[in-house]
Amino acid sequence: MLSNKPLAERMRPGNLSDYIGQDHLTGSDSSLRKSLESGIIPSFILWGPPGVGKTTLAGIIASMHKRPFYQLSAVHSGVKDVRETIEKAKKQQFFDNPNPILFIDEIHRFSKSQQDSLLGAIEKGIITLIGATTENPSFEIISPLLSRCQVYVLKALEDQHLKKLADRAIKEDSYLRDFNIKISEYEALITSSGGDARKLYNALELAVSSEMQALKDKKKDIVITDKIVLSQIQKNMVLYDKGGEQHYDIISAFIKSIRGSDPNAAVYWLARMVEGGEDVKFIARRLIILAAEDIGLANPNALLIAQSCFDAVNLTGWPESRIILSETAIYLACSPKSNSAYMAIDRAFEEVRRSGNKPVPLHLRNAPTRLMKDLDYGKNYKYAHSYRGSFIEDDYMPDGLRGIIFYTPGDNQREKEFRSRLIDLWKKYYDYNS
Repeated sequence: MLSNKPLAERMRPGNLSDYIGQDHLTGSDSSLRKSLESGIIPSFILWGPPGVGKTTLAGIIASMHKRPFYQLSAVHSGVKDVRETIEKAKKQQFFDNPNPILFIDEIHRFSKSQQDSLLGAIEKGIITLIGATTENPSFEIISPLLSRCQVYVLKALEDQHLKKLADRAIKEDSYLRDFNIKISEYEALITSSGGDARKLYNALELAVSSEMQALKDKKKDIVITDKIVLSQIQKNMVLYDKGGEQHYDIISAFIKSIRGSDPNAAVYWLARMVEGGEDVKFIARRLIILAAEDIGLANPNALLIAQSCFDAVNLTGWPESRIILSETAIYLACSPKSNSAYMAIDRAFEEVRRSGNKPVPLHLRNAPTRLMKDLDYGKNYKYAHSYRGSFIEDDYMPDGLRGIIFYTPGDNQREKEFRSRLIDLWKKYYDYNS
């Protein structure tokens, strides 16, 4: 049996020299490294995927500067906890002691009022805030707090980083180094980790533990292969994702079920995600994207419903949010589907990249000054509302692109109406039978 303390915790680096994978932040020439070495620690937010070292970096920084270090989890802490921690920090403000560091993990889960409670302490220098989030701070952190913090982006660990971590663990870990462990294949370890060091260590520890149990001779080599790793991952899925679910596979199945108009599969995968501990706001955001990408103009109300779902989830909290998510998922699954708007903008992007910045035709240009009017800006522009039906055929594309079609109406009731109108207006472009 292995140590009760997880390998990921045993291998947590204690200094920047051992900190791997974020050279853009901690390398010798990086702005953050220079700031830290000069003794300046600003309040900042660490934004990046799980298992890339956000908590570790905060701890290293506190240790480097011998700062008191308070840690809260936004999942389990409230305004009361924040205020109590700030009061503790105030009591340490004497004899020019440096202000403590308050590290808040998953800070995106704090409500507006919880985030508001931090502002005064940061402004007065009572604490230095280090927040960690897996979500875009622009959406999840209130503007007053964000304006007082730097934002540093951490990247998923690359293959060479993960391989180095695995090799370091079998050589330096206080427990594993007592065994003759060799890693003959790395692909399963690296692939299953998805750039997450914690998952890598969990997979390695499981594989080593299973092989130890099969060996009686402690001195005999333990060889870790892809087959062994994959076998243990399948048996111990709970250690690899929230609630034991494969995050990306489950969200993919959820989206594809709605796209495929199957409400039963949609609510099943929704339940799997929620039971697995998935962030409900992440699910709600994906529904907004799906409404635009897969339903689009076939039912424009779908986007409004999805946006309302996101707002309602933020207002109501859990467990009531499950009903709102279910209602929205079923509505989107039962809606007619069209990706015509999605395809249209992508075709337009392709054309812009191919043909470059073509000049705007003179008659479409703005003419706010006499000089521009003298240069024929806006000349001969036909104001559509001055004509019958608020339409007059004109050229709205740059030279060389006239007649090109980016938007093709989908085969659904709403867009069939669009197609009919476009044929009436632009017969030479949209009447495919002419």
